[in-house]
Amino acid sequence: MFEQNEKEVEALMQSNSEFRMLYQRHKELDSKVRDAELGVLPIDDVTLHNMKKEKLRAKDILTSMWEHARPATH
Repeated sequence: MFEQNEKEVEALMQSNSEFRMLYQRHKELDSKVRDAELGVLPIDDVTLHNMKKEKLRAKDILTSMWEHARPATH
């Protein structure tokens, strides 16, 4: 997520603690979901579903924060 803009993301993470915490939470959920889907992390279906929903909500909020933080380009 946002890998193509690594320097801009780093700057936003340094200037916005909410973005930083949410970005880190998204990465944590991404890792756990991936491990659960691979069978490395035993998780029940309900918990996995809830983690995926939380991850998607985090991504939506991060995307919105990202778009508002970037200068408008025309």
